[in-house]
Amino acid sequence: MLFRKLKYYMPRSLYGRAALILILPVVTVQLVVFVLFAQRHFTDVTQQMTNSMLPQLNLVFETVGSVTSATEIEALLESRLPGLGIDVQPVPDSALPAHDTRLWYDFTGTIFAPLLRQEFPQIQRIILHDDSWVVLFAQSHVGLVQIAFDRDRMSAAKPHQLYVNMVFFGVLMTVIAFLYLRNQLRPITRLAEAAEAFGRGQHLPYSPSGATEVRAAGAAFVNMRSRIERHIEQRTLLLSGVSHDLRTPLTRLKLGLAMLDDPEGAPLQRDVEEMERLVDEFLNFVKGASDGEPLPVDPISLVKQMVSDAQRSGGPVTLGECEGSGTVPLREIAFRRAIDNLISNAVRYGNRAQVSVALTERALRVRVEDDGPGIPYDLRAEAQKPFTRLDRARNQDRGAGVGLGLAIATDIARAHGGVLRLGESTELGGLCADIVVAR
Repeated sequence: MLFRKLKYYMPRSLYGRAALILILPVVTVQLVVFVLFAQRHFTDVTQQMTNSMLPQLNLVFETVGSVTSATEIEALLESRLPGLGIDVQPVPDSALPAHDTRLWYDFTGTIFAPLLRQEFPQIQRIILHDDSWVVLFAQSHVGLVQIAFDRDRMSAAKPHQLYVNMVFFGVLMTVIAFLYLRNQLRPITRLAEAAEAFGRGQHLPYSPSGATEVRAAGAAFVNMRSRIERHIEQRTLLLSGVSHDLRTPLTRLKLGLAMLDDPEGAPLQRDVEEMERLVDEFLNFVKGASDGEPLPVDPISLVKQMVSDAQRSGGPVTLGECEGSGTVPLREIAFRRAIDNLISNAVRYGNRAQVSVALTERALRVRVEDDGPGIPYDLRAEAQKPFTRLDRARNQDRGAGVGLGLAIATDIARAHGGVLRLGESTELGGLCADIVVAR
């Protein structure tokens, strides 16, 4: 359960997860070093140095307490302990600072300051305004005195330098590791881009590179792409050849039937025309979305033109809402074929059709609705398969088909990185077919 909850907070990309694997140990090691060093070096060493300094400060306070005037303090200290290295001067009460001072990065000051106050209650202010001196203001029977001595006698010199160096070199090595990590992940990114482009029907130049495992995956992808392309090419040549070969005898049959005066020749001629139409649908299915390269196309202008053409042909097609503006990279011929198939289906199985377009920053949606019987929810996935005819869902008296219209539209939508969604029209009550393409 814990791992399932943590999974939602983990990075989604490989780069983010690799970066987390890289940063987490570095940060953990630095925190451990920080805590251990602060505890054993700064805390323990500073306490030891402070304890060694306490007898000297005790001597200073005893001397200050034994003099009868402030002028005797310096001479008495020099006679008792020459070269003590502690400067003691009487100061007026007005020189007393308002509060203690300490630099924000002064870690050791927080350690020895409480020890000094605990040992010498007469200390009123502790001034740590730099890394060189410790200045104490204490009250005595001769007035306020200022005691100053070298900071190195209380703590290690420049203790913050360790943290500065640790953070600097930690960041430096992390940046270097990031650069190396990016170079290692770049071949995987290129492989993902090539695979995604191939799924959209594009052929991006790609050569395996990177680590041995990535090269192996890249080589496997190149071989797979080549086999799929050869398979598609062979399928296209086969079906195109069969369709082309069928046209010649169909044409002879059509001419022969046209020359007959027998009334029974008309039904046979309609059968030949139906066979020609089926051959054309096979060719359209074979072509799929392979017509041309993606170019910037205004989908709203394209749909308006197709609706206008359908209306000129006498089709009951109307234009719905058209939202947004701009262009989308599309294979115009293939995309036009997909919309035309949806419009033809809507007109064939319904009394009227409506086409609308919505273009946003993230996606393009072309919607075709009709007032026909629609398709049940449990049969919508089956309806998008090739050569599928749903007799229970469609009225076959309105026109015959081979079940390739929705399959062609689905294939073209997938080739553009999109999807064909079937649903129920809220306005007309029939089928609602949406082609959604990400921008």
